[in-house]
Amino acid sequence: MAEENNTGSIAAAVAAEDEKTSAAKKKRSPRRRKAAAESGRAVSEAPAAKPRRYSEQERKEKLRLIETQVAESNGTLKNAIKSAGISEQTYYQWKRTVKPVEHRAEKPLPAGEELADLVRLEEENQRLRKLLAEKLRAENAELRNRLGLD
Repeated sequence: MAEENNTGSIAAAVAAEDEKTSAAKKKRSPRRRKAAAESGRAVSEAPAAKPRRYSEQERKEKLRLIETQVAESNGTLKNAIKSAGISEQTYYQWKRTVKPVEHRAEKPLPAGEELADLVRLEEENQRLRKLLAEKLRAENAELRNRLGLD
């Protein structure tokens, strides 16, 4: 019977500990729904605006407008970009894509005489490279003979 009393006191101690820990635990609120489900509802309630697409001409005009506003009014670039109705990221992307195209258009193609001169220069360049390579090979061979590496 001593054994039964002993286990009973352990069970009572464990029950007392459970009551203490359960009282100390905080109750959780229910989980929030995922953002995807919320955004799905938002789309059905109000249609999303389509992003505006500008033509090349409109882009160039807006870039010119921004540059003139900054130059004339001594205003900040940010204010000029906002007044044009675009974001800073869009401005810099447009500026980056427009610049290389302008540089390509400015470079004139060589004329007939210039092209002939260019061909002659390239041939002379190849000839000089071959002469230099032969001279270096000869010097290398001479140095190897002097050092006794051959």
